[in-house]
Amino acid sequence: MDFLSELAIILVCLFYGARKGGIALGLLSGIGLVILVFVFQLPPGKPPVDVMLTIIAVVAASATLQASGGLEVVLWGIEKLLRRNPRFISVLAPCTTCGLTMVCGTGHVVYTMLPIIYDVAIKNGIRPERPMAASAIASQMGIIASPVSVAMVSLAALLAVIPIEGRSIDFITVLSITVPSTLAGVLIVGIFSWFRGKELDEDERFQALVADPDNRKRVYGKAITSEKKRLLPGQWIAMSIFIGAIMAVSMLGAIESLRPIVDGKPLSMVITIQIFMLMAGALIILFTKTDSAAIARNDVFRAGMIAVVAVFGVAWMANTVFEANLQDMKIALSDLVRAQPWTYAIALLVVSRLVNSQAAAITAMVPMALSMGVAPGYIIAFAAASYGYFILPTYPSDLAAIQFDLSGTTHTGKYLIDNSFILPGLIGVATSCMFGYLLATTRSLI
Repeated sequence: MDFLSELAIILVCLFYGARKGGIALGLLSGIGLVILVFVFQLPPGKPPVDVMLTIIAVVAASATLQASGGLEVVLWGIEKLLRRNPRFISVLAPCTTCGLTMVCGTGHVVYTMLPIIYDVAIKNGIRPERPMAASAIASQMGIIASPVSVAMVSLAALLAVIPIEGRSIDFITVLSITVPSTLAGVLIVGIFSWFRGKELDEDERFQALVADPDNRKRVYGKAITSEKKRLLPGQWIAMSIFIGAIMAVSMLGAIESLRPIVDGKPLSMVITIQIFMLMAGALIILFTKTDSAAIARNDVFRAGMIAVVAVFGVAWMANTVFEANLQDMKIALSDLVRAQPWTYAIALLVVSRLVNSQAAAITAMVPMALSMGVAPGYIIAFAAASYGYFILPTYPSDLAAIQFDLSGTTHTGKYLIDNSFILPGLIGVATSCMFGYLLATTRSLI
């Protein structure tokens, strides 16, 4: 009975924190901790310090890249690809936004692409909902496949100490499952989106909208493009440094012998990521004209620091409850979870919807799952289920897609649950989980 009351405290904090948005998710966990520790007399759990430090290092490097203008190099190339292949935009747009997230570590970079995607679609008579909704979904799906995302480094750090048949689960092992499974899910989302909804000339609501000359002018608007924008050498240098750091981290993860020996073992990949991300940010500042004061003011830095506070509060609060009730939970749930591992994926999806954060969902659920005996291979295979906040169209990327689609085809739905994002979201996550399961099985991780 005490456990149910403690669990209710967690859920209430998560619910109200998610409703308040931003940094409130982490701060409201402090209220939960006070009640759990001082009222229920539970011993405080352990906050995920290694995860938080890794997030800070990655966010600092990514924010420095944005401040340097290096991100515009990628946007320039993506726009050229989309404008030269408008017929395939429903597949290409989500693939490119997913790739952009994988490079930059945050799905918020999709905002810069949405006006371009809309412009290409509407000017070529393509229903904007198709690439817009798919692109918003894909931008969030790419988080778990990004070597520099908060969720990915959190997952890798939590699994780093858990061996499978005598070998540790390293950074590259996790990516070798999450990257192809994510890309498979995004591809299926794009194919589904290619055929969804009515064609614009058959859509009565759209035709009624553009029948008004003022509305037609607003819907079709002026061309939005950055193709002719002149990129400076410093922007190319910044992007090259960032990509080089990611490649170096990947190589060090794949080849243990390249890492120095510390206490008889190769240096931890968690520490390796921290070192190289800090170095990448420093090199960008040294070799470009980046204003260091601008780094802390941009969107990537703000979103990343909010994620740190969220992970700190949510994971600490959840760990306090789960550690105190570990034995009872094992007795009650271990047999079920072992017999039906997919129940972990459902639980992860639901928690993600509650907290609106893949990183927070992972840091709350992965330690609990491991303590109950869920095989690490299942946790990697079902990592895509950490993205469940597409179910209701309240996440910023979904709202941005709706706002940028002036045709009105991308929508919240009459009952919210019938929004433009739920079908591509369910299809993408389910496909990624199934593909991840097959990959984990062939790799003998399950």
